[in-house]
Amino acid sequence: MNITALIENCITDNREDLEKEHGLSLYIDYNNLKILFDAGASDAFERNAIKLGVDLEKVDMAILSHQHYDHGGGLSRFLEINSKASVHLCRQMKGNTYFKSLGGLINKYIGLDKKIFVKHPNRFVFVNGTAEVSKNVFIITEICRKYPQPKGNSKLLVCENGNWLPDPFDHELIVVIKEEKELVILTGCAHNGILNMVETVVRQFPDMPIKAIIGGFHLAGIPVPQLLPETIEEIRAIASDLLKYPVKTVYTGHCTGMKAYGILKEVMGNKLEYLDTGKTISI
Repeated sequence: MNITALIENCITDNREDLEKEHGLSLYIDYNNLKILFDAGASDAFERNAIKLGVDLEKVDMAILSHQHYDHGGGLSRFLEINSKASVHLCRQMKGNTYFKSLGGLINKYIGLDKKIFVKHPNRFVFVNGTAEVSKNVFIITEICRKYPQPKGNSKLLVCENGNWLPDPFDHELIVVIKEEKELVILTGCAHNGILNMVETVVRQFPDMPIKAIIGGFHLAGIPVPQLLPETIEEIRAIASDLLKYPVKTVYTGHCTGMKAYGILKEVMGNKLEYLDTGKTISI
């Protein structure tokens, strides 16, 4: 399995020709199945894909980790490029997602462009529960709450029928890929908490080692990444708890933030790597 970061907040060494943005898009080549996991915040992922030799027209399936613009902002462009791939995502949202700013006086819409559902009604597949969407590729939408959710979620809201509510992130999913007798777990931002997501997978696939965890952990401060919502001790505890699971390697980036990444790295050592724009990993 090869996984390429088409777009992320940073750019890998010696690839100044690529673009970066606050977003995430991964291209997965697994047993001749080509998957697009998230589509960044804009069409920049497409321009990077061309430079990285990735043909988006040949993607067989797209999966949207959750319904925020920085993961689905490029979906409209993808659906124009690719005429065959279905887009799998979690249950259709009842409300709209917002970022709470200025004490809630001005709330910024951070959801998807709803026009894409009208323009491409037959391209979306809404998943509830656990579904095997292709051979050995699973989507899980019911995520356990054993551990706390990230504190950064406190600024993220849903507006339903005029009511402003904390976003419960029931529109977030986990992707699990079985490769031989091991698992690969993909998260988008892990708004439900990376530990909850791993725990959910372990419960559904007991006694199976985890080859890799890939995705963001939502530990960066928004809009100021240097201001961490969690304390250093809390981030270290997340790293320590991750190491208790049967995980070989963790690849993270995007909303984890470089400051939090440094703290995690101190605890996890060579089990943790940064996955930035342009990098391809073979798992």
